[in-house]
Amino acid sequence: MAPATHLEQRMREEGGYPAVAHSCQPATDILARVGDKWSVLVVMLLGNGSKRFNEMRRLIGGISQRMLTLTLRGLERDGLVTRTVFPTVPPRVDYALTDLGRSLLPPISALGQWAFGHRAQIEAARLAYDAKNEAGLDGLA
Repeated sequence: MAPATHLEQRMREEGGYPAVAHSCQPATDILARVGDKWSVLVVMLLGNGSKRFNEMRRLIGGISQRMLTLTLRGLERDGLVTRTVFPTVPPRVDYALTDLGRSLLPPISALGQWAFGHRAQIEAARLAYDAKNEAGLDGLA
């Protein structure tokens, strides 16, 4: 039997998953933000320099105006993005990564490289899983 992981040990000591989940809530909230597909795309895009809202909307295919607005507000609230309004007519608004936001680029890039490097293995696993389940061999009730 494999030794208990740190998480398993904490779960035993603190009374199970609900207690651990509660103590992990701050990290969970942050990971939900930085792991969101739109947030990842915005952070990667802003890693190349500041952008205007409509420029980002054009570059990120499939994102609605509302979703981009919500994503940028969340990233700004978390201190990852700054919003600068220039007093021109019409007003110009630029978005840029903060130092904290730039510190997120290496882990996001590493995860993207891992996903790209393992895509064939993952696709093969998905095909095998789907074939097994379609044949009724999944063993689940």
